[in-house]
Amino acid sequence: MNLDRRQFALPALAIGLLVVGPAFAGVDEDSVAKNVEAFRAAQAAANAEALASLCASELSYSHSDGRVEDKAAFVANATNGKSRWLSIVYEDPKIRVVGTAAIVRFRWLGEQEAIADGKRTSTHLHILMTWQKQGAEWKLLSRGATKLA
Repeated sequence: MNLDRRQFALPALAIGLLVVGPAFAGVDEDSVAKNVEAFRAAQAAANAEALASLCASELSYSHSDGRVEDKAAFVANATNGKSRWLSIVYEDPKIRVVGTAAIVRFRWLGEQEAIADGKRTSTHLHILMTWQKQGAEWKLLSRGATKLA
């Protein structure tokens, strides 16, 4: 039986991808997790520059009341000073990287205060985010929210 090295190339490549592939996924998941936390912190601080840097220019940001905003509207409304966040918690985040996309799900627990009258509002939501790898950076491409009881 004559064997040449070409017969071993494809199986060796496949084994290499099985070993290396998950390692890259872990690195990407860690990068996405860092950006998710940076996004939460930027929301809590109403930091327009940080929010803008984390969002894709094609952002579609959906609120639990049905409003949909593009990047400019989201950043402007999130940082307009009409209210301030007392707390924002992203509870039990799950991140799944699929190629150049990442699916992120978590429960949102938030409390904010209106600046005009001091009225406090609590929110309990389920959030679905889609992050996209653009070059070397992960950017928020879309976000959807559903009210929870």
